[in-house]
This record gives sequence, structure tokens and C-alpha cells, in this order.
Amino acid sequence: MAVKSSLAPHIYALADAAYQAMLGKGSTGPQNQCCVISGESGAGKTESTKFIICQLVELSQGTSQLEQQILQVNPLLESFGNAQTLMNDNSSRFGKYIQLKFHAGTVVGAKISEYLLEKSRVAMQSSGEENFHIFYYLFAGLSQEEKKKYHLQTPEKYSYLSNGWDRRKQKANQDHFGQLQNAMDLVGFLDEEQEDMFTILSAVLTLGNMKFEEGDHEGAVIANAHASLKTAALLGVKSDKLEEVLTSTTTVMRGSCIKRRLKPHQAQDVRDATSKALYGRLFSWIVNKINHLLAPSIESRDQHLTEIGILDIFGFEHFETNSFEQACINLANEQLQFFFNQQHIFMWEQEEYKKEGIDWTSISFQDNKPVLDLFLGKPIGILALLDEESHFPQSTDETFVQKLQKNCGDNKFFHISGRGQIDTFVINHYAGEVEYSSYGFLEKNRDTLPAGVMETLQHSDNELISTIFRGTITRTGTLALQGRVMKGNQIRRTRVSKGRQITPNTKKVTVGGQFKTSLSVLMEKMTAASPHFIRCIKPNTSKVKLLHSY
Repeated sequence: MAVKSSLAPHIYALADAAYQAMLGKGSTGPQNQCCVISGESGAGKTESTKFIICQLVELSQGTSQLEQQILQVNPLLESFGNAQTLMNDNSSRFGKYIQLKFHAGTVVGAKISEYLLEKSRVAMQSSGEENFHIFYYLFAGLSQEEKKKYHLQTPEKYSYLSNGWDRRKQKANQDHFGQLQNAMDLVGFLDEEQEDMFTILSAVLTLGNMKFEEGDHEGAVIANAHASLKTAALLGVKSDKLEEVLTSTTTVMRGSCIKRRLKPHQAQDVRDATSKALYGRLFSWIVNKINHLLAPSIESRDQHLTEIGILDIFGFEHFETNSFEQACINLANEQLQFFFNQQHIFMWEQEEYKKEGIDWTSISFQDNKPVLDLFLGKPIGILALLDEESHFPQSTDETFVQKLQKNCGDNKFFHISGRGQIDTFVINHYAGEVEYSSYGFLEKNRDTLPAGVMETLQHSDNELISTIFRGTITRTGTLALQGRVMKGNQIRRTRVSKGRQITPNTKKVTVGGQFKTSLSVLMEKMTAASPHFIRCIKPNTSKVKLLHSY
């Protein structure tokens, strides 16, 4: 039998090394560990994450329901957080850090931290790409009777599925839907909660079909009343109230309420913002629910726990058109690259190449802290300037680029596009130059939802919708639900309370600010643990398995 040291690098061996180190074998004592998985989109990070978790559960020799619940978390999150892109048929459109909690070598709980779900995909997808998997699973997996219950039509009738419906994937999507239902049952989602979730998904699709036109009084009115009535029924609100909050806005000035009619394109923006908020808060609620279902028991919390964290975060992205999401994703990769530099991971990789006799060309890796400073610096970092511009109602994406040029024009890692476009800029990342289109930067960073929409959904007859809109968004971008009471493991079988709405006293934190804070918290967790590294290599660009190139 070959010993581990004589075998090629293997993901199970790395999981074993992290587990043994956590137990304190071969070191000074038990210590928290983290496994950092990197690589471009489609290289296999999500699959590697599942392999590591399976191996850690196996090593802990756990046989309780908790271990089975943990194993079902990934397929559950993939259904709602992954999508087909041009680069990857199962691309994670969010980042996650999974912390497995151990006591005496046995798994006693888990916690998931989510990062930057790509909510904009709900309302629009690039050519050749799809919306989140769950929408296609619904059409393939629900029976005709269930589709009628959720008021679902055929998929080609929904504008949010603008790139069509691949009928060749019907059987695969049907199987995925069955796996999803099994995962939700095993993890602990109640039947009525699942029904509320599917109702929200149908509401998102139906909301996207609402159309607006100019009315008699120079304001938007709904052009297709049937879509409005159906959407209101799914959302559990009154149809006239829904039309009011989508086509008008109310502001308070000197104690007086001033109501203003919106133009059709503005009403459409509110519609899409509502759809994205519904989906984003539903996703956060799912993560929140999982964390409470898998939380260590009160008895375990009184004991000394160690943990192994697994980071599965978006790979560096460089598309034909790069927007706010790509800027944040590539910032996360810059942060990860800086972490690698601090841990001397590239020196370790080069030693491994030599040991294995791999023919390779030596690459010198430069310190990328100046690029991080370009993004994160105050008061003239890109995110700080974006926040500043976001607070001015009259600002535009073009004025944001002008502000970048004025304040960052002398930075060698930044320049304006040479193609004469006033709304684009270029960042020289560690992985190469990326040109960003500023279109949508301010809107996505603000991530605002009219107060009237919020209030209406807070009073929805659908308990889940009411719950997620009464919750508050934290400084790291996660959903905090109010009014929850936890007694032992009872949370595993009780519905979350609606609770009371809590209005924060501080100014609303922007999406960029939330992401910056969440990255800082993530780096603190990883720095406090002993790291292990996995580099995923994309075998080909054709998204084809077992393809050999010579």
C-alpha cells in the first residue's frame, strides 16, 4: 500500500490533512483550519467543495441526521444560487464560506456565510445565458396540478426567461428538482415553507410580465391588468395597492406628503427592483434558515469547538462586457490573491511543480496591494467614490467615471478606455486588464426599493414574504430576521416569527460597502485559521468532459 506522501496531490488527502491538523495531531494542539479553493469560472471549485465536505463528514464518522443535512446543503444552494453562463453550465453566482463545527472530532454544526448574490440575473441575462437554475427546475418538476396552484404558465411566456427554454434539459431539470425537494426535506424545510418559496418564485416571474404605458395624466399605468391581478394574488397584496406603489412614489417634505407619478420606464425599474429584492431576500432567508437548522446545540456551544472553513468563491471574470458584479468579483479575487501572497502560496506551488517534474515557466508574482488600495482606499478609492456619487440623486454612471478619472487618473493601475467611450474604465488586475462598463453601477450600488413597496410587502398575506421584508439587511449584506426565539433545537421545526420591523438609525449601507465589510470579516476568519490550498485548473474552454488536447 502506498503512503500518502508518495501519492500525487489529492483533494481527499488535503481534507484529511486539515482534519488531522484541526485535531492537533502533529502540531502543538487543536487549531481552526480553512481550505481555500481558487480557480477561474468552470474550473471545478464547487465540485471540489462538495468532495471536501463529504470527506470531512466521512472522517468524523458521523451517522446522525446532522451529517446528512450538511451534505444536502450544497445541492440546495446550487439550485437557487447557480446558473448557466457562457463559461460554465453550473456557475456559482454567489460566494460562500462554509464553517464546519467539531467537538472531539465529530461534526456538531455548520454555518454558511454568503457573498454578493448576482440578483441582476433575475431580471436580465446576457445572450446565451440562463436565469437561476430553480426557475427551470420548477417547470420541469412540478405537476400540471401544482403549476396551476402556483399560476405558472409555459416558460416561454415569461420575459425574465428571455433566452428561451432548452427542452433537451427537461429530464435533467426534472431530476434536479427531485433532488432539491429531497434536500429541503432532509435539511428541515417545512412543507408550507416550500410552498411559500415556490409561490414567491412564481410571483417573481409573473411580476416581470407586468407592462406599463403612458396614462391620461402623464404617468405610468399598467397595460396588462391580468398580470397585475395575478401578481398581487401571488404576493398576497391588494392589486390596487400594488399598482399604486409600482407607478408612483411618495416623499415627505416639511410634514407634507407629495405623491409623484412615475414614467413607464421608471415604473419598469421599480418592477425589476422589486423582483430582485424578492429573490435576493428569499435566498438570504434560505441561508439564514439553514444556519439555524444546522447550528450547534446549546449543549455543544458550552464546549470547546474547533472548525474547518471551506471557501468557494467566484473565480476571476473577464467577459466582453463587465459590470458592477464583475468589479466586486474581481475585487474578491484581488483580496484572495493578497492572502495567497501573505501565505507564500505561490512559492509553495512552484516547489510542488519541481517535485512532480512538471515542465513550467517560472512566474514572478508582484504585490497586488496597490490594486486593493485603488479599490478600498479612503477617501478616493473606487468604492468610496462610488458611494459618494451614489448619494447624489442627479449623478449618472458617466459622472461617476468622470470622478474616477479626476481622482484616480494618475494611478498606473487605472485608466479610461482608449476607445473614446465616456462610460467605461480599465483596471489593471493581477490577472490582466479588464474594461468595465459603468452602466448600472450607481443603481446596483444603491440597491434601493421604494418605501411604498417595502411597506406593502411587509403586510403581505404570505407569511414568508412578510417575514423577509420585515427583516433588516446587515452591514455585511445578510438578512437579519427579527423576533426569533431559539430554545435548544426547536428552531429546526418551528416557523420563523414575523416579529417587529426595526428601523435602523444609521444611513443605509450600499452594496459596495456591504461587500467591502463582508470581505474584511472573511479575511479575519481565514487569517485566524491554518490554511490549506486547492488550485482548480480548467481543462478546456468547451465545457466538455474527457476532452483531450494535444
